[in-house]
Amino acid sequence: MTITVDASFEVLPFTRTCRHIWEDGDHVLIGVSPGNSYFSAERIRSLAGWAVSRFAQVDFVYADLHVDRMFAAFGHTREHARKRAAKEIKAVRRRILKGVEESGHPHAEIRVRALSEFQPNPVYQLLHRRVLHFLETDEEFRRGCEEMALHFVGPKLPEGESITADQLQVCFDYMAAELPFFVDTPSILDVPSSVAAYHVKMPLTDVLFARGGGLRATRNQAYAVVRPEAGQAPHPAPVAAPPPAHRPPTTGGNADERRAA
Repeated sequence: MTITVDASFEVLPFTRTCRHIWEDGDHVLIGVSPGNSYFSAERIRSLAGWAVSRFAQVDFVYADLHVDRMFAAFGHTREHARKRAAKEIKAVRRRILKGVEESGHPHAEIRVRALSEFQPNPVYQLLHRRVLHFLETDEEFRRGCEEMALHFVGPKLPEGESITADQLQVCFDYMAAELPFFVDTPSILDVPSSVAAYHVKMPLTDVLFARGGGLRATRNQAYAVVRPEAGQAPHPAPVAAPPPAHRPPTTGGNADERRAA
């Protein structure tokens, strides 16, 4: 379903429940990946202004984990990969902060944080372990992760070459760091409900939001495609994000207890 929010963006909640959570307007998380040209400072400015007008709380979370390993796995030397990752991460943070500032909303209203800042969070740690567990034990989930990896890094492979086991593992580690926010952002950030917003549908969306068992998003976690309306189509995303995106746990049950049945 499509909800036209304003003259700039259209919104497509993935399920009816996602739409209800969207309408609640409690929180939106916008994940941003280094090296993704879609997320220009101008795009961030537009997203920030739109998000604040619709949601009580807004978080931009940018990926900064395993970025150097991704570069190394796809042909860079370790030293070059480290330097390039640091440069890309610094640049994406700068773009987000510039866009938020130009939106006219103070950082008190829009929080900007790196994914690594959540590593000490016990709920994030629990969800991260669950993601890793299902990668090892759930064939459907692992297959979805493989499809997602190929969707984003396939174009980077030399013609005629397939992704190697080492490259796939790095992609899994990169995604596993982000996926807790697609499963249960409300518990990580202590918000009533949350919408993970991204500009394309991810290959894992069906696995987390539509199937009947296994690792699933919690009942108060939503996913929605938020993209420029016709005539303002986004550029293809070269790097997975999530989004990207990304406080103490909520009361009323831990992440396991609140997982959707």
